[in-house]
Amino acid sequence: MDAISDLGFFVLLAKCATLARAAQELGITPPTVSKRLAAVEQRLGVRLMNRTTRRISLTAEGEAYLAEGSRLLNELNILEQTVAGGRAVPRGLLRVHATLGFGRRHIVPAISRFIRAHPEVEVQLHLSDRPVNLVEQGFDIAIRFGDIPDSRLTARTIAFNRRLLCASPQYLLEAGEPARPAELPSHNCIIIRESDETYGTWHLSSGARSETIKVRGRVSANDGESALAWALDGHGILMRSEWDAAPYLRSGRLRQVLPDWTLPSANIFAVYPTRHNLSAKTRAFVDGLVDWFVAQRRPDDTPDARW
Repeated sequence: MDAISDLGFFVLLAKCATLARAAQELGITPPTVSKRLAAVEQRLGVRLMNRTTRRISLTAEGEAYLAEGSRLLNELNILEQTVAGGRAVPRGLLRVHATLGFGRRHIVPAISRFIRAHPEVEVQLHLSDRPVNLVEQGFDIAIRFGDIPDSRLTARTIAFNRRLLCASPQYLLEAGEPARPAELPSHNCIIIRESDETYGTWHLSSGARSETIKVRGRVSANDGESALAWALDGHGILMRSEWDAAPYLRSGRLRQVLPDWTLPSANIFAVYPTRHNLSAKTRAFVDGLVDWFVAQRRPDDTPDARW
């Protein structure tokens, strides 16, 4: 094994934190990982990691090797991208994170098309509604909604998307249709609990007016599909992204509530760690996502600007 290969192996091993996880990532057995680590240590003449049956930890020499090795690998990657320029062929492992519902419906087919076009790229898709740290957890790209506050990330809009209030015709017939936001607290509202943030507070605006309304209802969930099912079954008013609610609004199974009021933006972004030279595989995938969602990226005032 050469020094660069050893560096790449060691950085991956440190990131995985266990021999078993590293073996799974590399597609080999834990004993093979252990032997490879021992060979690297023998070549360098120092112990890089302390091993237990469950975890591995870095020695002082290992921490120095990891820090400088990561920097060198990143500089080598940048150098190769600079030399190759736009002619670089997308290749290697691409790790993508997306939310469960949106990921299944839209990112899975987008990846299917992408890997057909780029046979030298391997994609690992991780679906979860829990937030992730791209830099610390080693993801190349994440699909996110709304504001992107992390300055370490670059964001590119892949689709326009609105949040809407909607309810079934059955519910509106029985409970009446609110004419202004102040009437929402008197209605059953279906609440989606996201992360650990305060939930049940809706922010609406219309022109220069803005209102913050605390709503409540008999059912709430941490899963958007469950909440949507309750809305379709007539249990209350739901705030939901247009990408999910649009087919039911078109079919008439849901009706938009307070259509003259807007909610905070939920535009969809591909985000990735900020780098001077983006890898060919990441650039190709983001470009592919933009193409995939091109129909949804038209301005909101066009007749067909809907999901």
